Amino acid sequence: MAHATSVVFLNPGSSTETFWVSYAQFMQAAAKDLGLDLRVRYSERDPQNTLQQARDALLGPQRPDYLVLVNEQYIAPQIMRLSQNSGVKLLIVNNALTRDQAQLLNAGKYPDWLGSITANDEEAGYLMLKELLRQRGPIEPGGSIDLLAFSGAKNTPAAQLREQGLHRALREHPEVHLRQLVYGEWARKRAFDQATQLFKRYPQTTLVWSANDEMALGAMQALHGNGRVPGKDVLFSALNSSPEVLQARLDGRVSALVAGHFTVGGWAMVLLHDDAKGVDIERHGERERQVSLFQLIDERQARRLLDMRSREGDGVDFRALSAVGKPDTYNYPFRLKLLLE
Repeated sequence: MAHATSVVFLNPGSSTETFWVSYAQFMQAAAKDLGLDLRVRYSERDPQNTLQQARDALLGPQRPDYLVLVNEQYIAPQIMRLSQNSGVKLLIVNNALTRDQAQLLNAGKYPDWLGSITANDEEAGYLMLKELLRQRGPIEPGGSIDLLAFSGAKNTPAAQLREQGLHRALREHPEVHLRQLVYGEWARKRAFDQATQLFKRYPQTTLVWSANDEMALGAMQALHGNGRVPGKDVLFSALNSSPEVLQARLDGRVSALVAGHFTVGGWAMVLLHDDAKGVDIERHGERERQVSLFQLIDERQARRLLDMRSREGDGVDFRALSAVGKPDTYNYPFRLKLLLE
């Protein structure tokens, strides 16, 4: 009997982190539907752990057919170098190689590198500020608005792209003054400590932009300590679909929420399934494919995602998304709406 195609996913998050756990669950649902044998390794937010897990997978006696990794903290090139002559194919998810990394690596030297699949992070950063301003309503002529921003980990492409989206929206709205942008490292406690200081330093702040949910929740907690109310005195944006942030969106404490990229790993499973079946996946999209997954989440969609929690893959027919037997013109229809219908 032929063995199932084996995949190892190097998860850069912690095994208690809502986003990365739900991400892995969606991947597992896809792998099960597609007949793939998926093993998830958590780094517990330590890049050195990721490197050791990559060594085990690429140089050990039981190598998987595929290794899926994230370019968190710019770690992908080291793993790509380790992979040479291992016979293991690589796919990068969520954080692609930076332009500089791709040039330095000369990606053509890595025939087993299948490319990357990422979400539209720049657009996510842009949408959050635009929606905050829409919720806030018109500003009197000559008036200004004070904004604070919490970005993620500095050496992470997704964080940088979300910041770029924020700056694009700021260029369109000169009345918004970005008082300070800090790196909350994706962490609630760190953002709480930073926000406690920043709300004292900039008491006129009425908008807070956050590159993820944990930092938004930390900043909201700091505002409460200040005696003010999130969603009334200060409007918050957030990104992700953890139960806590979905509830905050339903309660009106979060005014602008974008989500969708927890699905990237599941779509990656479809690509690996097809590659294993001999499909040239590049015929059905770019080698470095970016998918429009982020969208603003309204109350109805927030409720739907909340009802679905820990069963995110239920109801998605991953096999139907496969390009096996489809014409060359077929485009993978990866979208969040596959879950929200």
